[in-house]
Amino acid sequence: MPKDKLNKAPPSKMMAFLQSLRFHPVAWLVGILLIVYSGTFVWHVHKPLPDGLDTGYPLRAASDVNFLIDSTWLDADGQQHQRSEIFETLFALIDGAEQLIVLEMFLINEFAGQAGDGHRALSSQVFDRLIARRQARPDMQIALIVDPFNRLYGGVESDRLDALKDAGIDVIETDLTVLRDSNPLWSAAWRMCCQWFGNSADGWLPNPVGGDPVSLRTWLTMLNFKANHRKALVVDQGGQLRGWVSSGNAHDASSRHSNVALTFSGLAAADLLASMRATATLSGQVPDWPNQWAPPPRERTAAGATIQVLTEAATRDVALKRIERAASGDRLDVAMFYLSHRALIEALIRAHQRGVGLRILLDPNEDAFGRKKNGIPNRQVASELHAAGVPLRWCNTRGEQCHFKHMLRQGGDDQSVWLMLGSANFTRRNLDNYNLETQIALQADSEHPAAQRALAFFDQQWNNGREQFHSLPYGAYADESALHYWRYRLMEASGLSTF
Repeated sequence: MPKDKLNKAPPSKMMAFLQSLRFHPVAWLVGILLIVYSGTFVWHVHKPLPDGLDTGYPLRAASDVNFLIDSTWLDADGQQHQRSEIFETLFALIDGAEQLIVLEMFLINEFAGQAGDGHRALSSQVFDRLIARRQARPDMQIALIVDPFNRLYGGVESDRLDALKDAGIDVIETDLTVLRDSNPLWSAAWRMCCQWFGNSADGWLPNPVGGDPVSLRTWLTMLNFKANHRKALVVDQGGQLRGWVSSGNAHDASSRHSNVALTFSGLAAADLLASMRATATLSGQVPDWPNQWAPPPRERTAAGATIQVLTEAATRDVALKRIERAASGDRLDVAMFYLSHRALIEALIRAHQRGVGLRILLDPNEDAFGRKKNGIPNRQVASELHAAGVPLRWCNTRGEQCHFKHMLRQGGDDQSVWLMLGSANFTRRNLDNYNLETQIALQADSEHPAAQRALAFFDQQWNNGREQFHSLPYGAYADESALHYWRYRLMEASGLSTF
């Protein structure tokens, strides 16, 4: 083709289209919005954490440690029974406090969803005790740190939280916006458009947990899927601090769930209080709790049993190290409400291949406050573990949840025991610095009373007994659907899930 003809060739259709958009206002607006969305997405996934989060506190001498159990099981006739220790202990700690009570709790409300009747009024029992302690000791410092879900992110009123404030108790609602986004596909858009409108108790949409209607803004905020998921208490008694860390919520409809907890005294309780101070600070509060209980800097660890406070991703890092260091002949027991974190699942399979004696006890993800669930993620993870030969059983639930977040390692010599429990499920959201979480880890010999009780607890859950049926074999809830498995993988990787 002659050169002059080549120069006069008409532009391609694509080039013509791009040229038509070059100065089009809509195209510019869309481009700017995509840039802002992308920047918001990346920043709020990777931004620095507020001070005091993701912390592995020093190993402290274990003092006055007790292992507590709330357990629900069936007898030979199918009748359900329950043993409760965790919140009775919490009540006693509150009643005996002298100068300070700080309670950090994910769920502390009467919301029941479709759970119906038959649950215990746990939340009002806690509220009543806090107010009674305030009235008995007007100068006592009392703080309750809660997740904003307890007011449905401003979508409902809470007369009971207001009554605490009226009694002079500090009620601190955690500012979740400063945390990283676990569901960035949605949260980036929410931060751009919806967070600026706040919320109100005037609504017209169904309430996700029953009761009065809620606003669209409540639902849009809830889809961020983030929380202050901690369950912890610090009080002072006899001139020292005492701590309580649990997997259980002071939530009425959760009162039949199975949970575990540890109580302890000493410097570890001061570390726990420091972790609570970090939550209050990121929420815009400046606690004036007594300074005499500030934890000292790192010190030489005393001989004997030790205890350690872990928050956020520090839990993941310690759990991975313990699994990876387990050798042939060691035993590793895991009891978990949600198990879906890929690094931990792969580490467990490798441990099994090394000859570590694994026992995995999972909630079947069957029930959630009267609603039936689809088994994701535990049934899909269970199929993967089962295919690898890992021994696995299901909690024998009947409407309640097997709410443990519990791992126990026993050395091959049967002399050393390491136990970790608390608020954190083994999921991406709970362990990768998105939620606020608190775990406590105990290292002791097998003769330590708390270690003995923890070992006996798992044996009972796993083996059942003549009159107590706690668990079922893998086949009871097996789901080996490839479609369901890859659905779980997508949900875990993207954050488009509640686990």
